[in-house]
Amino acid sequence: MTPTDAAAAPGRRLAQRVRQKDKHIITRMMDLAAGLPDVIKLGRGDPDLDTPEHIVRAGQEALGAGATHYTHPMGMPELRQAIADNIAAYGGAKYAVEDIVVTPGGQQAMFIIALGLLDPGDELLIPCPGYNPYLQAAELTEATRVEIRTSIETNFTLTAEMVREHITPRSKVLVLINPGNPTGTVIPPEEVRGICRLAVEHDLIVVSDEIYSRIVFDGHQAIPVAAEPGMRDRTITLSGVSKAYAMTGWRVGYFAGPSDLMPALAEIHHGFAISTSAVGQYGALAALTGPQDCVDEIRDTFDARRQVLCDGLDALGIPYAKPQGAFYVYARVAETGVEATEFCERLLAQGRVMIFPGKIYGDYTDDYARMSLTQSVPRIREALARMAGVVDAIRAERSGP
Repeated sequence: MTPTDAAAAPGRRLAQRVRQKDKHIITRMMDLAAGLPDVIKLGRGDPDLDTPEHIVRAGQEALGAGATHYTHPMGMPELRQAIADNIAAYGGAKYAVEDIVVTPGGQQAMFIIALGLLDPGDELLIPCPGYNPYLQAAELTEATRVEIRTSIETNFTLTAEMVREHITPRSKVLVLINPGNPTGTVIPPEEVRGICRLAVEHDLIVVSDEIYSRIVFDGHQAIPVAAEPGMRDRTITLSGVSKAYAMTGWRVGYFAGPSDLMPALAEIHHGFAISTSAVGQYGALAALTGPQDCVDEIRDTFDARRQVLCDGLDALGIPYAKPQGAFYVYARVAETGVEATEFCERLLAQGRVMIFPGKIYGDYTDDYARMSLTQSVPRIREALARMAGVVDAIRAERSGP
């Protein structure tokens, strides 16, 4: 192929699994936002909050002390012990240090787990809408993605009966994201326990994504899956420090699982990253072993923002799933009269507010958009004012002369 041919047909140079007809919607929107002034970013799950001071100080001290080298491939032993202690302290299963792998963020852990567990044709069961990297991981491994569709009529709650209806002899891995992303739904404990019984009955491995488990509202509780009867040896718990401690840029996640699986999964991780940043690990150690009142403060901040955004959407006549945890509001913006992808693009171009359409998260409709509670209350109020202008313009167009 000549250089001219390559430029004319770049798709032929890519693997089939990664070919795209056009640029991903997030990339398109980020490119557009880069050329606009004063964009209010409610898209990515990256809050404006600063990492607590004692964690920053620990990272600085580690850097000053020369923590600039590789660590143990699975993570610093003292951090893995702190992770084990933290999991147990919040009602989770008991893990040995050898059963935990520290990764550069939870997202990489998802791909490691998928590569380690799934063969082509295996079925990965995942609630939809759900977190998109799990969908990408299924494509990468050529596993069959089985979408368990939830809806606003039940506040996007996953139930044991929904899971049962999708299990086949080829089902191997079930993903639970609790609290949910993008929906903010917390699966009720009785449903989690029912799902666990199904996992035992059908010999499923459960990937329990508990990254938002400490950010819950109104008395809801996201219970740890691995602590349920029969689940310790069939659950991989995935979490990290990025959300509860405002440490998104530090990139420290982890997964914990059965002793017979962890050595092989650890080797896949080693091939990807050698080890996670030493400075980040010292920061994570300070987060897990230091004062925990910062987590309560961060949760209360998200709660205040949640109330303001939900009140604003009510005023605009835009329905949404009641957010029970995490820091997202999943809203049916198609009520304005246009599909969600178009609404998000117009809101950015005309209102300079960035939110993401639900199709990014595997939504089977183009009706919803995820709005992140990642800006201050005054900025959220300003975003709602700008949104109102765009909504009014769309509705005026739809109503005609």
